[in-house]
Amino acid sequence: MSTTSGEPSGRTPGALLLCRARPESVGPAAQLLRERMLLIGAGTDADAEWSVLVPEGRPWVHGAEPVDRVLTGWATALAVGAPWPVLALWWDADHSGCTLASGFRRTVGYEWLANGTPVGEDEAMRTLAARLGLDPVLDMQALEQLTEPDSAAGARTRMLGLLAVLTRAGVALPPGITPGEPVGRLREAARVQPGVEQIEWPGWRAAVGAELDVVEGGDLGPWLRGPKARALAVAQLAAGLPLAGWGMRRGSGGWTAAGLLLAIHGALGLAYDRLRAVG
Repeated sequence: MSTTSGEPSGRTPGALLLCRARPESVGPAAQLLRERMLLIGAGTDADAEWSVLVPEGRPWVHGAEPVDRVLTGWATALAVGAPWPVLALWWDADHSGCTLASGFRRTVGYEWLANGTPVGEDEAMRTLAARLGLDPVLDMQALEQLTEPDSAAGARTRMLGLLAVLTRAGVALPPGITPGEPVGRLREAARVQPGVEQIEWPGWRAAVGAELDVVEGGDLGPWLRGPKARALAVAQLAAGLPLAGWGMRRGSGGWTAAGLLLAIHGALGLAYDRLRAVG
């Protein structure tokens, strides 16, 4: 059976996470998701700060949680304590889409049915373009075409069109890393890429220590002290713990991870000097 565009309708769920940062910054944050992933660079050149995470997909392969909800939680978790945005690309048998997370701002997303029918809001594409710093005229025209009916363009074609626009922002997925492919095939392609890194859960002490090293070594270290930093840390803890509890009650690994990361960043902010002293 196929869709009107000729694309298969029985696709297995899959996803990719595009992060606007180098792998050495993404890796420690990704560890806190407590999911097995492969991490590789995804920039058009050595100066392009993009990475891609290829997840194993346990929450939707072995569980009942839909891939779009998992990816929204993961993208939020990765972006909430980082100075770089995260764009999640996801797909299943019925639809495909993207979700952009950036700091504490509300996530924005767009999706298409399997036959390519757009079901998102045009405003979402404009917000996505603005937050990624895309050209408001040329790039926006290309994005608007993805929101218009096209009987010859299935969901996978739409996502490839989105990636074509993102190349002008420095994105270049490695060979074989293509939206719509089965998870196993994506991971096989990722394993043979130069510099690939296996992301695994190392335990709380090692994961938090690695995250702290990245934050302290970057531009955020000096801002982890003082009254404003402590107020932000308290706010992160106050928001993170209830969110993690809500995610656990709903059985949502993605939102649980987002809450835990918020709480961790809050705890790091409050205990920064102490952690450095004992580290």
